[in-house]
Amino acid sequence: MSKKHALMASSLLAAVLMAGAAHAAQKGAADPAFTSIQPEIFSVPGSLSNAWADFDKDGDLDLAVSLKGGDVRLYRNDNGVLTNIGPALGLPTTGKEVRGVSWGDYDGDGYLDLLGGSNVPAAQGNQSFVWKNEGGKRFVEVSEKIGLTIPDRMSRQANWIDYDNDGRVDLYASNRLGPNQLFHNEGGTFKQAFADGGVTDLRPTVGSCWFDYNRDGKLDLFLANQSGATDALWRNDGAKGFTDVAASLGLDAPGRTKEEGGVGCAIGDYDNDGNLDIFVAVYGANLLYRNKGDGTFEEVGKAAGVDDAGHAVGAAWGDYDNDGYLDLYVTSYEGETGKQTPLDLLYHNNGKGGFDQILTRESLLNAGDHGVEWVDYNGDGALDLSVMRGYSPVGGHFLFRNDLAAPAKSRSLSVLVLDAKGHYTRAGAEVRLYDKAGKILATRLVSTGGGYNAQSALPVHFGLKTFDRVTVEVSFMSNDGVKKQTLRNVDPKAFAKKPLVIREGKAS
Repeated sequence: MSKKHALMASSLLAAVLMAGAAHAAQKGAADPAFTSIQPEIFSVPGSLSNAWADFDKDGDLDLAVSLKGGDVRLYRNDNGVLTNIGPALGLPTTGKEVRGVSWGDYDGDGYLDLLGGSNVPAAQGNQSFVWKNEGGKRFVEVSEKIGLTIPDRMSRQANWIDYDNDGRVDLYASNRLGPNQLFHNEGGTFKQAFADGGVTDLRPTVGSCWFDYNRDGKLDLFLANQSGATDALWRNDGAKGFTDVAASLGLDAPGRTKEEGGVGCAIGDYDNDGNLDIFVAVYGANLLYRNKGDGTFEEVGKAAGVDDAGHAVGAAWGDYDNDGYLDLYVTSYEGETGKQTPLDLLYHNNGKGGFDQILTRESLLNAGDHGVEWVDYNGDGALDLSVMRGYSPVGGHFLFRNDLAAPAKSRSLSVLVLDAKGHYTRAGAEVRLYDKAGKILATRLVSTGGGYNAQSALPVHFGLKTFDRVTVEVSFMSNDGVKKQTLRNVDPKAFAKKPLVIREGKAS
């Protein structure tokens, strides 16, 4: 596509989105109220993955986007206005296509670094990149220096997690056409762990999500695998390695054709019972595994109303209407190669164990076919939506502001979980809210990655039914079991414009 035609396509799509915003405001009933933000600069074809983090520690969440053609954009957030400063800070504008972006503080200096992995034909030589964040002022590519070039990896999801609970952030790198690899952080450089098997899984993986499914204090690994392969749940057995228990728990999804398979995974407690559940976006019928709380799961996708079949790609949980229940957005597409169009799904949680799919093809929010993240980018208490469209001559990385009406807009609580040094290194920690009688209200996971090949570094968000005071409990991972930290009598109104910050080990 020529530059002229690309600009025409972007302008056309921006106009469509603006018209859609007006249409949504008139329609009202079915579509939630959202407004497209800055479409004139975000309507860029080939947008794949997006991840949010406060890279410069100024209190605003900033946006990283990977695009076809090698461009990795970084939009600095200045009071809700986003500006691409990637080139000025050293991020690439051309080169190998970067398929995913993941934020993580690999060197523990308090500044979030950015990893991206390429997705090019094997003959061109795939690799991964790590852009070290130097004080929020610039980024320097250091993958070779720290041992993370990961040659020949056709990149999909990458997770910055501390799998062995030694206080350092490790890396798991999934591979669409080769073995996945787990890298142990040796103090700023990385060495592959368990290279002879286990989580060095040979299946074609797209989605990888870490969470402590059996509540033993160690992060386990769910893999969504493509091209007819079964899925995996690798139980973390500490120094002994990992054991795949997916088949014994009914999580492997056998019997797929070569055209079917898992693509994305999303972890969330959709029924507010305190147990983390698994949604799998699938080429085929989507899956929802309800965690029964005893180490077992049941597949409830059809019963819950989320088993739509098609080409689902990414998924993200978020309580967009602040009613206390997690809703679910799924990016999906339809149509022949080169002419795909979005067919997205927004499942509203009815609070009774089921969901209502409320998007139509004409909906403003039916705009993505790859990445998706829920994020309160403007700090008003309501989750906004960030989606990517990469399959078609028109496309973009679209940001939709949530126009939820008061008082629901501010009826929420964000919790930022940090380590003892005040750094964001505790992906996989769990946050639970309880009411004054001790009844659980909701559970959130500090993200270990999702939304299609991305890992954001965000506060967890709780929608609230009331402004009543709550108890906040954080479960930190430990080789001696889960370590709980509790803060009582929290007034959500005191954190209307800022997150509640909880540091590991700090008295509360």
